[in-house]
Amino acid sequence: MASIPLFPLNTILFPDGHLPLQVFEVRYLDLIKRCIANDEEFGVVPLLEGSETRIPDKQETLSDAGTMARILEWTAPLPGLLQISCIGTTRFQIRSAEKLKHGLWMAEVDQVPEDMVVPVPTEQQDVANALGSLIRSLQKKQISTANMPLAPPYRLDEAGWVANRWCELLRLDVGEKQRLLLQENPVLRLELIQDVLSENGLLD
Repeated sequence: MASIPLFPLNTILFPDGHLPLQVFEVRYLDLIKRCIANDEEFGVVPLLEGSETRIPDKQETLSDAGTMARILEWTAPLPGLLQISCIGTTRFQIRSAEKLKHGLWMAEVDQVPEDMVVPVPTEQQDVANALGSLIRSLQKKQISTANMPLAPPYRLDEAGWVANRWCELLRLDVGEKQRLLLQENPVLRLELIQDVLSENGLLD
């Protein structure tokens, strides 16, 4: 069990997911500067209630699971503003969390085991093909890698990676995304995504 700083957001980060952030609140500027200086990670956790920015007397309710984020690149275009690019690493479940005086959340967490590397089964190949088509269409539009919703390398032959990218892209409610995040069998996660894609007519 480890104690980690949290960055609550209106989104869910999955392992190997690409997350650009603009950081301007003092509580998070201090956190990110410390992470950059010490090469440390921070926890991204979904907000169930409340705002990403601090509002006096407004309570924040956090999800009980999230993903660690590692900072890959950063710039400081203005004083009091950091632009960072992160990648999701390991998943965790929160045992307990507390908000410190200056507004930063800290949590005691248990790490969730990493996905086993499993090839995409033949039955779910259409899910990987659809993701490959989406990537190619974005590339044809000459969207820069920095503005792509997915970051290379594109591991389209790996069940967990394909499932996670769809989990980020699809408009699912937070509860459903959290269940998918905590699903420890990557093939089952991929099967569940296949069902959602089929229901929405997104598979050939």
